[in-house]
Amino acid sequence: MIAVVDYQMGNLHSIVKALEFVGADTVVTSDPLVLIKADKIVLPGVGAFPDGIAHLCDNNFLSVLEQEVLKKNKPLLGICLGMQLLMASSQEFGLHTGLNYFPAAVKKFSFPEKSELKIPHVGWNTVTQTVDHVLFENIPKETDFYFVHSYYVDAVNAPFSLATCDYGQKFTAIIGHKNIIGTQFHPEKSQKFGLKFLANFVNWQPT
Repeated sequence: MIAVVDYQMGNLHSIVKALEFVGADTVVTSDPLVLIKADKIVLPGVGAFPDGIAHLCDNNFLSVLEQEVLKKNKPLLGICLGMQLLMASSQEFGLHTGLNYFPAAVKKFSFPEKSELKIPHVGWNTVTQTVDHVLFENIPKETDFYFVHSYYVDAVNAPFSLATCDYGQKFTAIIGHKNIIGTQFHPEKSQKFGLKFLANFVNWQPT
């Protein structure tokens, strides 16, 4: 069973539908105790970093996530805001502390006033794998995925940065270490290869 964490940060219908399409048994939960019974955890999310952290804190998810993910090595997938929350800090609406699973900062895109690049970064963009990983099985090294975000993880040179994307600057599109994986893009909105990534996660047995 895969537990999809409902912490009041966006519509979960798309990710649940996509996971079930690739064969997963899912449960959407706002109860942290359900995570203990789950085989894997998905932390989705669309919205602001401080709101996301506050909701996780207020609903007593932090200690359970630490126990299940960091101590018991239960597989975790963070998507979009869910990935950003795994970082040490974010500059969104001030400086905020994240879950600190990865020593990196979340920063806002900044472009010259006359730049053709707009914020947020919305639409399809190419993700380039920089490190081999089992979750990339049968996914081309350069593949387009769907993004919607104004902030990015600044970690392209970090060992846990598994893939990058370019939007005026390079940023980390996929992070991973041991049993934890995160995507800045939305695999559930990324058609064929997004579904393949989710299928790989469903079947993943990290050592």
